[in-house]
Amino acid sequence: MKERLLTGWNFRRVIYTVMGIVLIVQSINLREWFGIFVGVYFASMGIFALGCASGNCAGGACYTGTNKYSSTKEETEYEEIK
Repeated sequence: MKERLLTGWNFRRVIYTVMGIVLIVQSINLREWFGIFVGVYFASMGIFALGCASGNCAGGACYTGTNKYSSTKEETEYEEIK
């Protein structure tokens, strides 16, 4: 958990965290209590690197793996049929 909090920070993750905190502060100032929940959602995505929207997939769910087929191209011959 500590490693997840301290490593892997990128621009998108910082933006999610900052905008979530700004949303929380503005919601408190305007007394829009539902906005606090939305702000907490976005701030937690940034802080804990949750979901693919923050640039890091939780548990490697977005890992696509390597291509198992060879990348060499073979010449294909075509025969014209009349």
